[in-house]
Amino acid sequence: MRRLLPLLLIAALGLAWFWQRSRAPRLVVYCAHDSIYAESILREFTRQTGVTVAARYDTEATKSLGLTELLVREKDAPRCDVFWNNELLGTLDLQEKGLLAPYRGSGWERIPARFRDADGHWAGFAARLRVQISNTTKGGERSMPPNARFAIAKPLYGTTLTHYAVLWQRWGREKTVAWHRDWRTQGVRELNGNAAVKDAVADGACDAGLTDTDDFFEAKDAGKSVTATPVRLDDGATICIPNTVAIIRGTRRESDARRLMDFLLSAETELALARSKSRQIPLGPVPADQVPAEVRELQAWAGDATPLTGLLPARNACLAWLKAEELK
Repeated sequence: MRRLLPLLLIAALGLAWFWQRSRAPRLVVYCAHDSIYAESILREFTRQTGVTVAARYDTEATKSLGLTELLVREKDAPRCDVFWNNELLGTLDLQEKGLLAPYRGSGWERIPARFRDADGHWAGFAARLRVQISNTTKGGERSMPPNARFAIAKPLYGTTLTHYAVLWQRWGREKTVAWHRDWRTQGVRELNGNAAVKDAVADGACDAGLTDTDDFFEAKDAGKSVTATPVRLDDGATICIPNTVAIIRGTRRESDARRLMDFLLSAETELALARSKSRQIPLGPVPADQVPAEVRELQAWAGDATPLTGLLPARNACLAWLKAEELK
């Protein structure tokens, strides 16, 4: 029995350590980026730091807007520590509402000024471009305006809402409303998310559509007969939409939240996302020879990008109108 006591004590201590570890609070991350790409990044963060992450993802159809609205509802008792958004405008809305905590760390410092908040409330990284995806076997190379074989995601959410906000800022309400209604008259198909647009075009149900570069590459990698060209605005500018990361005001895990923010804004993370199947565009400095050739082409298109940081008023006005349209 005396010989067993040390073994039993070791076993008890081991169980106690495991029980404590299993009950340790996790860093809660709300993530609007596709889980297929985000999970590997968050796992690597945990591997390097030992910080356990609990991620909450959104659906494809309501991506980004669903999580931003949830954060607003939880503002008096926040559950989230870090928000990894897949676009900028929802993050700007949270900043205006006072929900974000400033932090200017090493990650923030390496991101160019036009892709970060001056006070550190958010920073952008790993961008995508808006593109027209076309089915090369269906005559889909035609340009806009669309016909009954053209598709877009419902503009209430995600990067399509950003696209509409850009047009609203440039054209104003009257022209944007007329343009939208003209598209509907011509029979444009409004689908549940960019992935659905990609599928409709790749499978030949539509000739062409508007989506993002990550969805285009998914279809291309699957061997589909598709091509993509950047969406060009009236002055030739493109629409480059970064991921954004922000710390939620009121977090009780500020130190770990800052570590994750720096990690997401690092060259390591940007290169990992550039090499992934999503081929996202690094915004901070990275070695050119480590960037895939396809992404280097996107970097050239992104150099013509229109600024997005001043879009929040247009986004809010456009979203209010789109929500009213949905109720009709």
